[in-house]
Amino acid sequence: MFNVRIIRLSAQTIGLLGNVARGVFDNEIRDDQARAFVAEPSHHMVLAVVEGQVVGMASAVVYLHPDKLPSLWINEVGVGDEWLRRGIGKRLMQAILELSTELGCEEAWLGTEPDNIPALALYRSLGEVEEEVGVYFTFDTEPD
Repeated sequence: MFNVRIIRLSAQTIGLLGNVARGVFDNEIRDDQARAFVAEPSHHMVLAVVEGQVVGMASAVVYLHPDKLPSLWINEVGVGDEWLRRGIGKRLMQAILELSTELGCEEAWLGTEPDNIPALALYRSLGEVEEEVGVYFTFDTEPD
């Protein structure tokens, strides 16, 4: 059995990102970006930690708009390759949803690909409203 602790990423806990299981993040951690992330008050992340190693994470941004109450956009949920199917993703989602409530957000929302079966199963297990989104666009805005 393993003891998973859910910890909020902050300037005090950023050192945990030095020991991350394979598959939690898409890329290697960049120290400059990690510091910028924790310095931005609207950015939030919860980490699943087992014996000092980050085995999962969920990141989110408080989204503000002039005509709406704040909402929490859940950007990513990642669980290490060797830690899948152990309830870690669900614990991370529960923690990020609790954080949304604490932050006074009206709702939390996310999107995923229709063929991401594990993610769909996780989100459906939380019993919330599922809406189909028609089209998704990305724009490369990197300077030439």
